Amino acid sequence: MLSMALSSKVFFSATNSPIPINRNSEINNSNRFFPSTSLPMIPRCSIAHDHNIVLTPIDHFDYRSGHPMITDEFLSEHRNKLEAFKRIFREGGEDPVEGLAMVDAIQRLGIDHHFQYEIEKVLKKQYMLSGINGGHDNDLYEVSLRFRLLRQEGYFVPAGVFNRFKGMKGSFRHELGGDIKGLMELYEASQLGIDGEDILDEAREFSSQTLQKWGTAEVDHFLRKPIRNTLDQPYHKSLSRFTARNLLTNFHGTNRWIDILQELAKMDFSIVQSLHQTEIVRISNWWRDLGLAKELEFARDQPLKWYIWSMACLTDPSLSEQRIDLTKPISMIYIIDDIFDVYGTLDELTLFTEAVDRWDYAAAAPLPDYMKISFKALHNITDEISHKVYRKHGWNPEHSLRKAWATLCRAFLVEARWFGSGKMPSAKEYLEIGIISSGVHIVLVHIFFLLGHGLNDQNVELIDNTLGIISTTATILRLWDDLGSAKDENQDGHDGSYVDCYMKEHPGIKVESARQHVIDMISNSWKRLNHEYLSKNPFSLSFAKASLNIARMVPLMYSYDDNQCLPSLEEYMKSLLYESVPMR
Repeated sequence: MLSMALSSKVFFSATNSPIPINRNSEINNSNRFFPSTSLPMIPRCSIAHDHNIVLTPIDHFDYRSGHPMITDEFLSEHRNKLEAFKRIFREGGEDPVEGLAMVDAIQRLGIDHHFQYEIEKVLKKQYMLSGINGGHDNDLYEVSLRFRLLRQEGYFVPAGVFNRFKGMKGSFRHELGGDIKGLMELYEASQLGIDGEDILDEAREFSSQTLQKWGTAEVDHFLRKPIRNTLDQPYHKSLSRFTARNLLTNFHGTNRWIDILQELAKMDFSIVQSLHQTEIVRISNWWRDLGLAKELEFARDQPLKWYIWSMACLTDPSLSEQRIDLTKPISMIYIIDDIFDVYGTLDELTLFTEAVDRWDYAAAAPLPDYMKISFKALHNITDEISHKVYRKHGWNPEHSLRKAWATLCRAFLVEARWFGSGKMPSAKEYLEIGIISSGVHIVLVHIFFLLGHGLNDQNVELIDNTLGIISTTATILRLWDDLGSAKDENQDGHDGSYVDCYMKEHPGIKVESARQHVIDMISNSWKRLNHEYLSKNPFSLSFAKASLNIARMVPLMYSYDDNQCLPSLEEYMKSLLYESVPMR
């Protein structure tokens, strides 16, 4: 790395950039699932102007050869490299600073699912050290990195650890402005703040302003690039699986183990990519066989985009079946949303909502054919998932899933009545319903049951009534969606936005001010989400991380360009699913 770097620190250059609380992680150090070497023809996606998924075959994939790299020899070499690096990690993790750097590198490269036991061991030791050292650690990089890594895994570390970097006047010391590596990590750490932690707000302001100055200064491109990436895509608010692809070829450091880790990460990326390709084929076949794309010509036809949500939420490669199952209710959220927003009359929508609420085919009898078909698909998907969960975990989630779908449809109906009558609700009313109509509750309820962790009466009652972590995640999605610079897809419906409602309540306000207000609301929602993540609750760390991953995915799904396209999402899809990684 640069001359200022310590020998035990890693520098990342991605092109895109007390008691431990909520320690319900599932530590599993056994061999992970690997995909078969046989792979059917893989569809390639493109998000066209109308955002329909265009499927064309990838030339070098077919059912005969499978993934070109994944052979038995390749898998054997991967296992050997994995065991070799685990030995290196166990040895290097004994050093406090080296251990932090290794955990950070492993997580950023998206291969932490192989090292949960080792990471847990290192972080427990780091947590004890943070309590013993108290205020004696004065390295900005080390303190910031330890703070971030521990909070990311559910350990509450007080924000007061950063007071030692303030001067007599109560502001961050001027000389810290020369520690670029420390400033970058301070900015990263500030993203994990909660309400009331003013020092982290100050840390974010100080570090961002100073880094922006460095970013525009006459500095080496190798330095300017990671500064920009840190500011644009802080780790806590990004999807490591999405950004790891670029780190595989833009990874720099002075540690002896970096090259070994990079080789392992490249191999792992190819294996997981092959697994995702197999999952896409299964989803594509399921969607084709379901037949809704032909029956509902007005609705979105985007199975790959829906799968991306599942891939982002459930990152562990061993959760392949859960990703496939989760994509199915996600598809129905989009389909039902289109029925309410684009096609259905108010009378039809009322009948459809009643049918879902009663969960009765007889109640669907008066519905038009397109609604009957949709209700049948929803019923069958819910029934299929309920049976799977019961067989695997011994709990029938049908009542909870039916309740969640009925709640979603009632929210859609309220919005349809608002905008069908020309009435604009208050901003508060709009957001309360918008949190439900976002569909986040549907996704997370399904994730809860598909994971099967903590299934008991108390937890199911909590999940049925929209936990704080669910509503906060939904708030981020709803507000981001409403900030969108273009309408989604080829929809002709009008479902309003929070910005519209807020501007009506504040006559004379400029649209830029209204949008800034929404941006501030999103920032505050992230603080609440951090608080929910760190608070004691009976739900697994996997469930909590899935909630975070939804919030992280939102900017990619709703950042449209002037052509109503999602260029960043399309680029990620190509790099994650189709472009191979050079091994050397």
